[in-house]
Amino acid sequence: QVQLVESGGGSVQAGDSLRLSCTASGYTSSSYCMGWFRQAPGQEREEVASLFTGGGATYYGDSGKGRFTISHDNVKNTLDLQMNNLRPDDTAMYYCAAGGDQECWTRLWDPATFSYWGLGTQVTVSS
Repeated sequence: QVQLVESGGGSVQAGDSLRLSCTASGYTSSSYCMGWFRQAPGQEREEVASLFTGGGATYYGDSGKGRFTISHDNVKNTLDLQMNNLRPDDTAMYYCAAGGDQECWTRLWDPATFSYWGLGTQVTVSS
């Protein structure tokens, strides 16, 4: 059974940085897709960034471009999201997700690629 556990959220000031981490367990394949999504109150969930654990493919949604960097540690099987210059509109629950197969790198942009979800970690940015 695939389990995803997020950590690293918190309350920060505008302009600060945070690094979110997601530990994955139970995946039998070494090549699949992982990503970060976020959902603010009253808004739809949006894809922040994702990557293919087999290497060579990343995707950034509009909310993740420029200030956020996604990375994966193949040894520890952790997915990180480095968030810099945070703004109040980055306030949301951030979710780690995983799914797909060896071909999923072609569908990183599609939330339907991701079958497994963590419980989320809250990020609050105050002005």
